[in-house]
Amino acid sequence: MSNREKLRDLLLEVLLLTDDEFSYELKREQVETWDSLAVVAIAAGVDETFGYHFTPDEAVAITGVQDIIRILEREGMSFATA
Repeated sequence: MSNREKLRDLLLEVLLLTDDEFSYELKREQVETWDSLAVVAIAAGVDETFGYHFTPDEAVAITGVQDIIRILEREGMSFATA
């Protein structure tokens, strides 16, 4: 399973989204369930799935899926499409 797929699955689960509702361009304001508790759950899921622990500043600054990808790519993980 690719990193993109792992991230998608994590966000589907945490944000209670269907495949049809998910996009890698998704923004926080587009998702009703992406609240402060979801931010904590996403951070915990990223730590568990990718072994990276967001700093508090990073977690609060995330405005969409692309922000998560940028942070993880900066740490050397690949999210390139196949």
